[in-house]
Amino acid sequence: MYTDHHSAPAGHTPASPRPPHPPRVAIVGSGISGLAAAHTLRGLADITLFEAGDYFGGHTHTVDMTLPNVHGVTTTFGVDTGFLVLNERTYPNLLALFAQLGVPIAKSDMSFSVQAPGAAPGGGPLEWSGCSLSTVFAQRRNLLNPRFLRMLADIVRFNRITTRLAEQGADLRDNSPLLQPLGDFLRAQGFSNEFRDWYFLPMMGCIWSCPTDQMLAFPVATMVRFCHNHGLIQVTNRPQWYTVEGGARQYVQKITANIADKRLSTPVQQVLRDGRGVRVVTEGHVERFDAIVLACHSDQALRLLGGEASANEREVLGAIRYQPNRAVLHTDRSVLPKSERAWAAWNYERSASTSVESAQVCLHYLLNRLQPLPVMQPVVVSLNPQREIAARHVVGEYAYDHPVFDLAAIRAQARVPALQGQLNTYFAGAWTGYGFHEDGLKSGLHAARALIDAHRLAPTAQCTAALPGVFA
Repeated sequence: MYTDHHSAPAGHTPASPRPPHPPRVAIVGSGISGLAAAHTLRGLADITLFEAGDYFGGHTHTVDMTLPNVHGVTTTFGVDTGFLVLNERTYPNLLALFAQLGVPIAKSDMSFSVQAPGAAPGGGPLEWSGCSLSTVFAQRRNLLNPRFLRMLADIVRFNRITTRLAEQGADLRDNSPLLQPLGDFLRAQGFSNEFRDWYFLPMMGCIWSCPTDQMLAFPVATMVRFCHNHGLIQVTNRPQWYTVEGGARQYVQKITANIADKRLSTPVQQVLRDGRGVRVVTEGHVERFDAIVLACHSDQALRLLGGEASANEREVLGAIRYQPNRAVLHTDRSVLPKSERAWAAWNYERSASTSVESAQVCLHYLLNRLQPLPVMQPVVVSLNPQREIAARHVVGEYAYDHPVFDLAAIRAQARVPALQGQLNTYFAGAWTGYGFHEDGLKSGLHAARALIDAHRLAPTAQCTAALPGVFA
């Protein structure tokens, strides 16, 4: 269990005597990392939460829709457009947080389909889904398609090779073959173009939401460790996936309800630091705080620090790039595979007009498969749709940026702990891990713990007991 330290960890601001009053802490960003830090610091610090947008939650963004339900009665319900799913194997802290908050979860579906225009014999579209043997051969002619059968054989070989690499340990030493770019790995192992274009790159696109050329530059270790941990290279014993019943905004609302000073539509313009603490500059205001948690993207944190950023901060925060993605919530079923047998929860569509190497990922999330919705009409979130969706079907459009985990980013992540606490500044975000909700949660928890250590605050029993592994 957590014990109070009498000196700060290496790299932190030296511990001062316990303050007579709770420290004032600014948290910039209300995504999972900022909310985790705020939730952990509740009762220990005087918190002010700054959010530039018009809703709390960041990538947790639940939107209301109104449609006829299965009985024909018009009903309004929430759907998630960003964070959608978690599992019991690799999201232990998030599941523990939901249990603590009383957030209901329901079983979800992580099936996957591919649409590849012009890839079928004769130049037609190729469609397949991994739900079952029947959906794999949703187009029955693929039973006799040698290119398709070659892809399936390569999937089996790929799972075998990468499982062995994962069990050996995917380290990041400079001489490790696991630092090899994915594109080089696929060529060296002799994987077919069909495997790369009809399975591997679509699967990677579903995971990291970035263009093909960026994914092919990822180090092998990133892919191996993530896919192994999430059961994506296993045929059996895959983890059960869950979603938040009624929309993930429920956990956001429960956490923010306990934050007295929370400010929407209040972008922070600058952060100024000195020996006494930090000053947060917003439009027309400058406020002083004892410490700050920058729970935003690394490039945003660097902009806020501006010319006052240290050399290490500039190197680490500046090494991580982001891919902007456009999400469209709509009810146009035409974006899904033509054959309903090939419909899945995650539906990848390859552009017919862009080369495979430079293609921007296009995914259609069929929310009816991912969340328990009260309607039969398909509800879809399309990420970077290849063609414009008719306005009559569109409910809303949203912009999400996703970190790009190339070798520079992986190496920068290892240097983040040394930045924590310098000039009373702490960094948090999913960019410190794999870019997912569990990573963002753990990052916010660790930033809060570092602040607790530095300011010699006594953690509550709820902090230590509810979230295993972080305060151990």
